[in-house]
Amino acid sequence: MQIKNKLRLTLKKLFNSFNTRLGLVCWSTFFIWVKTMIAYFSVFKGLNSSKLADYLLVIVNPIGFTAIFFSLVLFVKRKQLFYLGLLLMNLIGNLLVYGNVLYYREFSDFLTLNTLTGGAGMVGKGFDLGAIAVSWVDLVFWIDFVLILILFLTKKIKMDERRPTTLYAFKIFSVSVMIFGLNFWMADLTEHRLVSRQAQYDATYIVRYLGLGPWLATNSWYTHVSNETRAMASKTDFTKVQNYIQEERYLAPNDEMFGIAKNRNVIVIHLESLQQDVINMKVNGEEVTPFLNSLYNNNPSVYSFSNFFNQVGQGKTSDAETMLETSTFGLASGSLFSSLGSTQTFQAMPAILQQKEGYSSAVFHGNVGSFYSRNNVYRNMGYQNFFDQSFFNLTPDNSTAWGVKDKYFFKDSIPYLEQLQQPFYVKYLTVTNHTPYTGLKDFEINPKLLEGGSGNSVVDNYFVTANYLDSSVKDFFDYLKKSGLYEKSIIVLYGDHYGISGSDTKYYAPFIGKNAEDWTEYDNTMMQRTPFMIDIPGQTTGHISDEYIGEIDVMPTLEHLLGISTKDYIQFGQDAFAPNREKFVALRNRGFVTPTITKSSATSSVYYDTKTGKVLTLTEQQQKYVDSIQEKVNQMLDMSDTFNTEDLLRFYTPPGFKPVQPGSFSYGVNSTRERLRKEQDVLKARSTSLLSENQGVSSVSLFNDPVLAAQKAQEEAEAVKNAEKNGTSRTSSTAKKVEKGK
Repeated sequence: MQIKNKLRLTLKKLFNSFNTRLGLVCWSTFFIWVKTMIAYFSVFKGLNSSKLADYLLVIVNPIGFTAIFFSLVLFVKRKQLFYLGLLLMNLIGNLLVYGNVLYYREFSDFLTLNTLTGGAGMVGKGFDLGAIAVSWVDLVFWIDFVLILILFLTKKIKMDERRPTTLYAFKIFSVSVMIFGLNFWMADLTEHRLVSRQAQYDATYIVRYLGLGPWLATNSWYTHVSNETRAMASKTDFTKVQNYIQEERYLAPNDEMFGIAKNRNVIVIHLESLQQDVINMKVNGEEVTPFLNSLYNNNPSVYSFSNFFNQVGQGKTSDAETMLETSTFGLASGSLFSSLGSTQTFQAMPAILQQKEGYSSAVFHGNVGSFYSRNNVYRNMGYQNFFDQSFFNLTPDNSTAWGVKDKYFFKDSIPYLEQLQQPFYVKYLTVTNHTPYTGLKDFEINPKLLEGGSGNSVVDNYFVTANYLDSSVKDFFDYLKKSGLYEKSIIVLYGDHYGISGSDTKYYAPFIGKNAEDWTEYDNTMMQRTPFMIDIPGQTTGHISDEYIGEIDVMPTLEHLLGISTKDYIQFGQDAFAPNREKFVALRNRGFVTPTITKSSATSSVYYDTKTGKVLTLTEQQQKYVDSIQEKVNQMLDMSDTFNTEDLLRFYTPPGFKPVQPGSFSYGVNSTRERLRKEQDVLKARSTSLLSENQGVSSVSLFNDPVLAAQKAQEEAEAVKNAEKNGTSRTSSTAKKVEKGK
């Protein structure tokens, strides 16, 4: 009886706290925290948290910012204004949480200033309300607001006549700021330069460590800075860039190569973190990339490049995509995708191919769609489909921390690939060969490569995951050949950026014939080379080219192979097959590589012989040469940076090109599946998809089962190992018998 009375008394005190201003502020903060937790763990999937510190920050991050927000109303003296203000703040808080819940269900991303103002595609801009699953459970996000409103209207909650002093309000506000400050300090310890760096890459970092409100504030600031820069731009600025492109960068195509792949499907395979060094490399007698080696080494249908350099900056993979899709450089700082891409004007590959030749388009990616704001950027580029992680059934067995493992990724993409209308332009972004190069099961690993013997786990693991990537690509090629798509396609393979860097290079050096003690900036620059191969089935003039080219050159090269003129577009690259190419590769750090001289960065005063790596003492003629190259590099990067930061393409539409309408593309899982199904039904006999060609019979069974294939490979490797062991044992036994006979 005593316990029941105490409980009743406690409940009465709690209810009475609603009758005080501070009590109502505290309850408002608590209710927003509860709803945020529900959103974090039931909708946002725990924000990809993996460490204990991540989970702790996820749990506490709404408290400080929300308390600051609500404590502001304590400075309001007038009773009616206080309660009206608090009601409005509760409405805003609820809208922030629930708005993000709805948006995340459709786009797997968080609200930004641009999405709220219509700039990047919410209502009427690809935000398909009908595709979002809204259920009765969602009432949990509003029930507190509704109940408190009812209790006020029925006068169960009474208004507090007492006016808090300014000092009292300031104390509450200061405590709230202190809580948020402590949260921010812990967040920055966990993820250094959280706001200045990570905010420009993935919203998930900011939401995980600071919360929904700080993310919106941070994004709004970067948007403001971007808009201020763009507001000062004019068509005159664009004309300068246009004249530069026409006079300095555009090259007419090679007549012999122009159009040799016309009307073929285009399949671009992004080889995550794969360096050129691993091509033809052996570790413990095992080829690291046997299949890619077979493509690279004098295959008559494959055009390979031995001096293809990545030119990425801080945006890494997204910079590589920027160059491949638009032939413009990434930004000097941050990622163009993340900082500008959601509102950028593009004249990118998918839109050009669709408008010129009727191509359908898609991106396949094993990671979340929000990373680098891809789900916004791809719409602006004109991609009709984006199949991100949400389209695949993730399990601990088929995924790593970076997303779906490559073998499963390729196989599980087939049901969507076979529904695309041909010709299609598709890009596959692999993820398994990503630092720290872990996450594979024992049966997926070549044991000889794991025992690389470098003395460094990162390097040894790199060989393992690179080998897995190679095997995955082979499985995909096997499928393409079995399905008949191979002969009708052009397949482009490229490495986006380096895989080994920093202190790990000294362990990697012996595998590329280098001495770690003699390692220089020249060696770091040469490590920026990545594979680049173009397979055009049926061609017989394939070869290995030693032309010095970069990622910026891929787009015009591919367009010319497809028979599309680049004369009217703003593209900074040059066709790799065109005569009279500029003989230098510009690095994002303003260094450069020419066939004779290499400079590692703009700030370096050391020049190297490109062939030997020896430090050069420049002659007067060589000094003039490198000065002219540096001037060209600076001009090209300056022009590209101005072009992108000021969004100058908004001032220009090429003849025959229609500006992309991002709102016409929706990447929701349900809406995409339904759209593809309807497309097959509407076109019927006119459908050119592989599925229609096969009379509705899926080709998924043609793809090797990843688990069975890996287990079989491991069994074969163990059999060889055992045979070698038994052979050694028998030899030893025979030797003993011979010795005994003697």
